[in-house]
Amino acid sequence: MRIEQQGSRIVIYSGVNQVWIDPWGPDSVRVRMTNEPEMDGHDWALTEPVEAVTPIITSEEIDVTDPWYKTEEFAHYHQRARQWQMVNGKLTVKISHEGWLSFYNQKGELLTEEFWRNRNRLNRFCTSERIPARELKPIPGSTDFSLSARFEAFDDEMIFGMGQYQDRHLNKKGSVLELCHRNCQASVPFYVSSRGYGFLWNNPAVGTATFGMNRTEWTAHSTKKLDYFLTCGDTPADIERNYTAAAGRTPMMPEYGMGYWQCKLRYRTQDEVMAVARKHKAMGLPLDVIVIDFFHWTRQGDFKFEPLDWPDPDGMIRELREMGIEPVVSVWPTIDDRSENYGYMADHGYLVRTDRGKDTMTWMGNTVYFDATHPGAQKFVWERCKENYYKKGIRCFWLDEAEPEYDCYEFDNYRYWAGPALQVTNTYPVGYAKGFYEGLKEAGEKDILSLVRCAWAGSQKYAVLAWSGDIHSSFRAMREQLQAGLSMAMAGIPWWTSDIGGFLGGVIDDPAFRELLVRWFAWGCFCPVFRMHGERSPWYEREQEFRNGVRQITSGQDNEVWSFGEENTPILCKYLFIRERLRPYTRQIMREAHETGAPVMRPLFYEFPEDKAAWQAEDVYLYGPDLLIAPVMEAGATERTLYLPKGATWKDAYTGQVYEGGQTVTVPAPIDVIPVMIRDGKDYPIYTE
Repeated sequence: MRIEQQGSRIVIYSGVNQVWIDPWGPDSVRVRMTNEPEMDGHDWALTEPVEAVTPIITSEEIDVTDPWYKTEEFAHYHQRARQWQMVNGKLTVKISHEGWLSFYNQKGELLTEEFWRNRNRLNRFCTSERIPARELKPIPGSTDFSLSARFEAFDDEMIFGMGQYQDRHLNKKGSVLELCHRNCQASVPFYVSSRGYGFLWNNPAVGTATFGMNRTEWTAHSTKKLDYFLTCGDTPADIERNYTAAAGRTPMMPEYGMGYWQCKLRYRTQDEVMAVARKHKAMGLPLDVIVIDFFHWTRQGDFKFEPLDWPDPDGMIRELREMGIEPVVSVWPTIDDRSENYGYMADHGYLVRTDRGKDTMTWMGNTVYFDATHPGAQKFVWERCKENYYKKGIRCFWLDEAEPEYDCYEFDNYRYWAGPALQVTNTYPVGYAKGFYEGLKEAGEKDILSLVRCAWAGSQKYAVLAWSGDIHSSFRAMREQLQAGLSMAMAGIPWWTSDIGGFLGGVIDDPAFRELLVRWFAWGCFCPVFRMHGERSPWYEREQEFRNGVRQITSGQDNEVWSFGEENTPILCKYLFIRERLRPYTRQIMREAHETGAPVMRPLFYEFPEDKAAWQAEDVYLYGPDLLIAPVMEAGATERTLYLPKGATWKDAYTGQVYEGGQTVTVPAPIDVIPVMIRDGKDYPIYTE
């Protein structure tokens, strides 16, 4: 093994194996490893030009005192006992004489280090286990490798981010996380550590992240290289700023995105959409967005309105705009084999391929996914949507099924333009959003937003609003969405929402569901995007119809603010106006997300990193810097116990009572109130106009 400096890079050579350590913006490094003669050139999430920095690189011999090394037989070890160091701002990388890496902050405190165990006596982990920190193992019969990367575990470490997983825990320490997408699951492999660093696993391959008590381990089933980014900072805000500078920041949220979004299983016809929009306006209720959901089309993959149900989309869109309502249209990446576009897309290689047999998604047709990693396919799908939607006035799209949601998650059977699904599938939602973002930008749009049911690292720069998928209608699911939203925020995805009331299983005349929906609606008012949606059972009981052999989806049950009982309508309407009064504040924190990468919804520790108790709080959060939100997530509750961070005073927006931070308090939470605490004497019109 030898270690060399090449400009600002340190390279570790061991036979054909190479490890590159590069400064990657202030206080940050990128580490790559290959077992091939040439390093794979994909940058994956690290697409942004970062600030040029000049690290300080030094090397020195290690003082050898062990007499074992003084013998003639082992004297050569002394010549090789040299360690290297790279200092980039606040981050120091130390490379041992064997090539293992440790990371320190500017105070000399250990942030993290690679996990290795071998028999070298110069290594404090001198054992006979012979476990390397990083391994690229050849996959027999291929030119690919399986990958493992190991890091030391620390008892005091807490892990925040990693995207969206359906569990109750905001702190991912102790978790085993699948690195792939599913409906309701989005793998966004960036985290912020309580030890003062951020880490991006810059590899879109299917694998696993294990944050164990004995070690942290990352695996990829099939890949070409190891690639990760590590940054440090004095605060979580510093870390997010460094990361989003390298992976991209969200654009400024369009004005219409900051208000209320009305959605349901689907509005089947133009008349249904217009009736709801007109009623909202007749009642004097704020409404910024109404969504035309799935199966409004002729066939999957045609990307155009069914004229029988939507006879005058141009006129509909024009009237909605006159009312100040933004129409959003759903797009699916599924292409029916009877679609007018199927033959062209198949001939040009624009469809996802299989290595064995023919795989289809069989829900409501025999379909294949278009290949969102293919630049030509991205452009083709956008051009069809531009012709049939954008030219009619649609400028915001709902990009559904973005994982993509395979009938069978056998990733070793799928192949994209960018490579085998095992190696690249997690970039699918990035390419899906990128095609629409670049198409809209080229068409002259400046305020771009796409609602997308998945994301990966870097998706944020393509104006994605991620939502948490087809979740259940229950308080348990509501609780899980709170940590999902905060985890997405810490993973660098600031625009996030959930289906208010859950998607599956809500019966609109069930008192228990009505209570859940009211509590969820109040919480939605203080989410980055305030959006009503849900299947609302039982929807299959309505009439069924087939056209040209394609079953038509019904409208489903009602899902508007007036649909859940006369006693609840005033409560829901109240939060529409609260959201509207908070628009200047929402605009302010959306701008902060755009300019600095700051999350819109934030764990308490983001603003109060010196408060140890703030790192433990998982059932409350901050909406921007000044509003602490405590969602009510239990049936029958009339009060809420919550922690107030130390270092600020807090006023209950409902009662007006002021509390000193650093304590746990119990506040009233009747059915029409979500506890909101206002920071340090600020004044926001929440329960008072």
